[in-house]
Amino acid sequence: MGVSLTQAAAQRVKTMLEKRGKGIGLRVGTKVSGCAGFAYVVDYVDEAAQDDQVFENFGVDVYVDAKSLKNIEGLEIDYVKESLLNEGFEFRNPNIKDECGCGESFTV
Repeated sequence: MGVSLTQAAAQRVKTMLEKRGKGIGLRVGTKVSGCAGFAYVVDYVDEAAQDDQVFENFGVDVYVDAKSLKNIEGLEIDYVKESLLNEGFEFRNPNIKDECGCGESFTV
């Protein structure tokens, strides 16, 4: 299953990597945080780590560390733009059992 990007998310990552001027892909992971347990961590990748799993989507490599993969296996990331002021990545994680009220953290 892995982790996947929609075409819109992949295009956004490509655009941001071009603006940044360097990078080989997008890192997605989890950290212990919030009232529900975990939060997503998203960053650009300049160099792969030894334990990374790599998933290619629409020409973009998504890097996930082995520890985080168990929490986000099957995750789909979309990029949504609802208005000029409201845009960003949207996470669809089939492993979520519960979320906190503000939507910043989740339980698997």
